[in-house]
Amino acid sequence: MAEYTPKERLARALTGQPVDRMPAVSVTQTGTVDQMEACGAFWPEANNDAEKMATLAEAGHTVVGFEAVRVPFDITAEAEFFGCEIKDGTKEQQPSVVGHVVKTVEDIEALRGYNLDHGRIGVVCEAIKILADKYGEELPIMGSMIGPFSLAQHINGDEWFMAIFTNEAFALELMEFTTDFNVAYAKKMVENGADTMVIIDPTASAQLIGAEFYEKFVVPFHKKICDAMHELNVPVVLHICGDTTQGLALMESSGVDGISVDQNVDAATAVSKVEKAIIVGNLDPVNMLWNQTPEAIREQSQKVLDAGVGLLGPGCGIVSKTPTENLQAMVEMAKSHKY
Repeated sequence: MAEYTPKERLARALTGQPVDRMPAVSVTQTGTVDQMEACGAFWPEANNDAEKMATLAEAGHTVVGFEAVRVPFDITAEAEFFGCEIKDGTKEQQPSVVGHVVKTVEDIEALRGYNLDHGRIGVVCEAIKILADKYGEELPIMGSMIGPFSLAQHINGDEWFMAIFTNEAFALELMEFTTDFNVAYAKKMVENGADTMVIIDPTASAQLIGAEFYEKFVVPFHKKICDAMHELNVPVVLHICGDTTQGLALMESSGVDGISVDQNVDAATAVSKVEKAIIVGNLDPVNMLWNQTPEAIREQSQKVLDAGVGLLGPGCGIVSKTPTENLQAMVEMAKSHKY
C-alpha cells in the first residue's frame, strides 16, 4: 500500500478509506507544561496571543510527535466572545466560565451582529492561518470549538438544563443562535486553513439529558455543523464527556465522521455501537497518561487498539502536567498500528 502524508492519512482514516497505518493524533487539547518549556510559549498567554498559540500547537508535533497541529487549548473563547465572565487560567490550568449573559430571547437578540475577527475567536483563526501557512501542505490543521449545547449552557448558566425541560421555545432559539455561530466560526477556521473540525460538547450527553431531549436539542444542531463542513470536504470529530455508550448511535446520526469517547466507555462496545463513524480514544488522561509509565501506556494502548478504535488518543483533554515520554509512548503505538 502507498505511504501517505500525515494530512492524507488522517483525512482518509476519518472518511473510511484505506491507509498504510494509523495516524498519530490527539483530537482533544494538546498543550503541556513540558511543551511550553521546550518552545517558550506558555499558558495563559498562549490562549490569547496568536503567535504563541501557534507556537505551542506546533510543539505538539515537534516535541511530542503528533502528526497534526490543533488549536485552541481550552473551551472558553466562545463564551468570552459573547461577554461571559471568565476566570483566568494559569500555566497549568485552563480558564473557566464563571458568569453568564443570557436569560431571555431578548438577550439572545442583543448578541447578534458579532464580528468573528474580534476577541479570542479572531486569535484562534489567526493562529490557524499561521499554522496552515507553515504546515498546511503536509500536516492536518485541526480547528476545535465548543459545541452548541455546551455553549448555550455557558451563555445561559445552570438554568440551561431546566430551560430545555420547561421553556422549549427559548431553548430552541438559543440552540439556533449558538449553532449558527458554530457554523460561521467553523467556516472561518476552514477559510484560514483548518482541514479537520473537532466539536467538543462536554455536557451534550444523552446519559445526562435523556435520549428524547438529545434527539431534539442536540442531533439536528450537530447535523447542521456537519453538513456545513462536509460541503467543504472537512471531516468532523465529536467529543462528549462521560459514559456515552448508550448515546453513540444518536451521536452518529448527526453525520459526524469520528466520535471521541472518554475512558468511561468500553472501547470495544463503542466500536460495536456505530456503523460508519470511527471511534477515537480512549486512554485515561489522568490515571494513565499523566500518572503511569510509558510501559503501562503501551500495554493499555494495545488493549484499546485491539478493541478496534479508528484513532488511538486520550479519552479527554491532555492534562497539562503529562510527561512528554508518556505521550510519545501513545504516539509510538499509534504509528506502529496497521488496521
